[in-house]
Amino acid sequence: MKKFFYIFLFPLFIFAQQSPKVDFKTCDAIIRFDVPQRTVMGSVNYTFELTDKKVDTIYIDARNMTFTDVKINGKKAGWVSSATALKLFKGYKKGKNRVEFSYKAKPRQALYFVEFPVTSKDLSAGNELEDKELQIWTQGQGKYTSHWLPSFDDMNEKVVFSLDITFDKGYTILANGKNTANRFHTNDTQRTASYQMEKPMSSYLVMLAIGKFDNTYIQSGSGTPLQLFYRPEDKHKHEPTYRYSKQIFDFFESEIVVPYPWGVYRQVPVLDFLYAGMENTTATIFSQDFVVDSIGFNDRTYVNVNAHELAHQWFGDLVTATSGKHHWLQEGFATYYALLAEKELFGEDYFYHELYEMAERLQMASQTDTIPILNEKASSLTFYQKGAWALHVLREGVGHEAFRKAVKNYLEKYAYNNVDTEDFLAEISNVSDYNTASFKQRWLEKGSFEIEEVVELLSKNQFMQLYFKLGELADKRFQDKMPIFKQILQSDMYYAVKEEVLLQTAEIPFEDKYELVQLALQSGDIKIRQAVARTVTKFPDSFYDDYKSLLNDDSYITKEIALNVLHSRFPEKRTELLNLSDSWIGFNDKNLRILWLTLAYSTPGYREDQKPELYAELQLYASPRYESIVRQNALANLLYIGKPDPVVWVNLVNATLHHKWQFAKFGRDNIRKLLKKEGYRDLISGLLPDLPEAERKKLEQLLNE
Repeated sequence: MKKFFYIFLFPLFIFAQQSPKVDFKTCDAIIRFDVPQRTVMGSVNYTFELTDKKVDTIYIDARNMTFTDVKINGKKAGWVSSATALKLFKGYKKGKNRVEFSYKAKPRQALYFVEFPVTSKDLSAGNELEDKELQIWTQGQGKYTSHWLPSFDDMNEKVVFSLDITFDKGYTILANGKNTANRFHTNDTQRTASYQMEKPMSSYLVMLAIGKFDNTYIQSGSGTPLQLFYRPEDKHKHEPTYRYSKQIFDFFESEIVVPYPWGVYRQVPVLDFLYAGMENTTATIFSQDFVVDSIGFNDRTYVNVNAHELAHQWFGDLVTATSGKHHWLQEGFATYYALLAEKELFGEDYFYHELYEMAERLQMASQTDTIPILNEKASSLTFYQKGAWALHVLREGVGHEAFRKAVKNYLEKYAYNNVDTEDFLAEISNVSDYNTASFKQRWLEKGSFEIEEVVELLSKNQFMQLYFKLGELADKRFQDKMPIFKQILQSDMYYAVKEEVLLQTAEIPFEDKYELVQLALQSGDIKIRQAVARTVTKFPDSFYDDYKSLLNDDSYITKEIALNVLHSRFPEKRTELLNLSDSWIGFNDKNLRILWLTLAYSTPGYREDQKPELYAELQLYASPRYESIVRQNALANLLYIGKPDPVVWVNLVNATLHHKWQFAKFGRDNIRKLLKKEGYRDLISGLLPDLPEAERKKLEQLLNE
């Protein structure tokens, strides 16, 4: 997973809280869409209680929405709306109240309409038909559900939500809670799916996802239905994508002791999702990037994200931090419990090596990042990984059984409520005499990283002891290390220590390390052979066939590395290599296909008559017809080829307006680089007259920087 590590980055803000005299209880929403206009609309009914009639204004957060038919307790209400809220100032009474209204919004964020063209064949006429794949999905945390549903940006306001969603009948409609009804309309083109939560939750966890999905049902050991969704064309990827899902769920119920609190659990991958995953209550949305086939699973898996988002159902969804200052109670717990689940699946050596890699990142970051965990401005690395390390320190210090008991008490005591760090530490103190004050000062209030304490805990594991000793050999003479390295490569030790051996020999002349390289290749271990691909890039012609064998490994990463190396090192073999790999596709980002197109186009004398088609295919992958992950890969390769190409520049401008911020940044950064090249400013300025208005304005902004 380390080569594809995803930071779960969510901006944190502090909100003005509703008056404590106002308590919203339930929300019943009826929602429908105008897809061409990218509009959501509907009607909402909230119930709330007032403990004191003397409340000047009641707020419901609503970003850039229009409202009609606002009533309180069945009568016209006194209300106004702003760019950020619906404000009620008349018509409510002490005790129980009901507010209802209709609304319309064109969300700028938090709800996304994602469309891609799909080409299919009309078998009767023999023609190709152009259709569209449409998905609608939400991402509430850090972007606010109040952009598409009038709700509450304050996570302390918990509500029992019920959603009725109407859409075309050929689509799957998903939301939080139990699917209580599905009603087909009289015109037979649409249906309404009803979803009902039974317990309260924060608004940022409200979700919906609409698309064309198939699914399978499995049951957890305790009988909870687990519904696993996938696009129909990804049926062959279903098993490797969701591998270990039941084991993870069962482990959490056993380890956390508190039963899964929500009754049903779903997972659905969506196109061009902003992050790795999101733990919406009862229904995780995750990135299509993690949908992998059996080969892709060897390089990139959903396992860690799967476990992380599921852990949030307890840590974040069941008990929610009162503010960003205590965000580690969600992300630190989810990160640590995901690692505990992986320990159950992959063993103790895996667990300790992952902790070690986290520690390396944290130690390096601590040189410049001094904001402690208990600060709403802390980095994602701090909240997630330092938070996980803090919990490991606590669990080892308190003892596993006492820690488990404290967590159980904490979750049961504060279920469906909000918590702060003192609430959790109090439960630790109730089951042990561990010095929580010292722990809090060292791990939560200091910006430094307690490396000595970390090394001591890591050294409890024998594999890590050997790993540390191996690191101490880095500056020793190779001849002195050779017998040790050979012994390690011939052992059944965890792969990471063997990988370290190969890393330490990266600059050693090939003839000196040849025996070690052969041992690594003969191991048959995909990860060890991949380490050979990465570290052995200079070798004699006689080693060609051995290195070429890496092209047959069940690893899209190894294939990519090896093809690049061989194509560069052996010009006379390029035709053979390209013919061998011309049907490769690779991951969802088409890494192997795009690499092949780039090499084939750039290789003199190779399929010269097909060069225009090869380049055109690269251009196609860079266009809005594909997900951003494909487009970015294609654009990066087209920029590497370096051909002055207005099609590439137009697609870069288009990228700057993409909803996925990583891709938008890629577009901006590369336009800036092009503008610095001699002669390119005038060429790129020439695009302006033919660009759509929004893209023209964005390019003008970049030109004027």
